[in-house]
Amino acid sequence: MRVRGAVPDHTSAKAELDARFRASLVAYFMRRTGSSQEAEDLTQETFARLIGSNTFDKAEEAQAFVFRVASNLLRDRARAATRLRRHPTQSLDTVAGADFEPRLVEGLDPERVLIGKENLAEVLASLDELGERSKNIFILFRLEGMKQKEIAAIYGISVSTVEKHVMAAVLHLAKRFGSS
Repeated sequence: MRVRGAVPDHTSAKAELDARFRASLVAYFMRRTGSSQEAEDLTQETFARLIGSNTFDKAEEAQAFVFRVASNLLRDRARAATRLRRHPTQSLDTVAGADFEPRLVEGLDPERVLIGKENLAEVLASLDELGERSKNIFILFRLEGMKQKEIAAIYGISVSTVEKHVMAAVLHLAKRFGSS
């Protein structure tokens, strides 16, 4: 997928993965989770992990590697679910008792507020580099919590196109802020 020494083109890598593996990955996850939304989310997470992987380009059998990553995602999901069942969360009121006085974990001092505003401004400026539509779709999906199907209906585009806009924004932010 990538040429040694070249800067990786995440958009074309995502498109290639999408064309080769989307249908089989969605079917794989759908059989195991029973949820089309979860299957889509896990497929996107698989693509993100593959694009961020240094070993994917060296893999002899691309399909085996892709499904190993998918299998590991399912295993991680199962472990997290087991952990939640073993250690259910309790409210702070229950843990602390009647004398509990709720407080903020982090103070809202002026410096902290300023840093937060600057960080948000930097993220929004970075999203502006993608274009208005990609920025808006990302904000609706990730910050406003809208479903991809609803966003697709608003813009009159396919769910797949919404996914591509979201993935482009995620990859752009990851590249810009050094996230791996």
